[in-house]
Amino acid sequence: MRYLVTGGAGFIGANFIRFLFEQVPGVQVCNLDALTYAGNPDNLLDLENQGGYRFVKGNICDVPLVDRLAGEVDGIIHFAAESHVDRSIENAVEFVRTNVEGTQVLLDAARKHRHGRFVHVSTDEVYGSLGQDGRFSEDSPLQPNSPYAASKAAAECLVRAAFHTHQLPAIITRASNNYGPFQFPEKFIPLAVCNLLANQPIPIYGTGANVRNWIHVADHARGIWAALNFGQAGRVYNLGGYDELSNLEVAHLLLRLLGKDDSFLRFVADRPGHDFRYSLDSARAHQELAWRPAVSFAAGLEAAVRWYCDNPQWIERVRSGAFRQYYERRYANVQ
Repeated sequence: MRYLVTGGAGFIGANFIRFLFEQVPGVQVCNLDALTYAGNPDNLLDLENQGGYRFVKGNICDVPLVDRLAGEVDGIIHFAAESHVDRSIENAVEFVRTNVEGTQVLLDAARKHRHGRFVHVSTDEVYGSLGQDGRFSEDSPLQPNSPYAASKAAAECLVRAAFHTHQLPAIITRASNNYGPFQFPEKFIPLAVCNLLANQPIPIYGTGANVRNWIHVADHARGIWAALNFGQAGRVYNLGGYDELSNLEVAHLLLRLLGKDDSFLRFVADRPGHDFRYSLDSARAHQELAWRPAVSFAAGLEAAVRWYCDNPQWIERVRSGAFRQYYERRYANVQ
């Protein structure tokens, strides 16, 4: 099979491409990525000489490019997105351009070339925020609370419309918070690990009480593959892990793994509109896709910390330049 993977140089996309080459004999992948700040070609450097792998630097809003590449494959798995909530609060325009307009460009190309499947990789953040109890099902209303989440919800609406109006065999997946190797260190876990390795404090929003449902990126990759192969066109599938922890609980686990004490915690002003809790009911994926997460948070977190410890050069490269400027601007009150 031949696939166009968009955003494959990013964290989740790169891990999915690695999964394909490890698990799918004879697979061919065209990786289309604009290499913005979080797109890192180092994430797939060892695949450059892999038969069947091709990298194309380009933007998903480039209609002629997307049309040409879509004509060469059998299906599209769409990861490409501006994906950080804080950045969307600073400047939402790029999120609308990439996440909404770019998705429509891909849908148009998929319709034209009559692909077997189009998988849109989305997020639990489209549901909004939960209180202390309950979980989101695929039938929960979409109530996005950040510009990022709103752009992803809008993209989902376009995917749904393409299925119902044009019978495009499209599927949407919504995952909970991912973690694992190759994650850009603006996200909470890699940011905390990289800071602690440099003997710097961990910035914690508010009191650290916000709760997230965690899934290892390897489990997420398996879920996307299951949805691609066994999902029902037009359906949405939640892909959530079993583990729910507050940000402060995760921070304490990381302190313990890296031999640090609570003096490395720094509480900063809370994010505007910060969702309190996410939790996904993944029963549909369990039943229809025969998928369940296999990596416990304790084991996955320890492995992720070990990966960052073993890859200091990767950390150094991604934490230089533009990322350093963004970090200093965002966490100016962290000492």
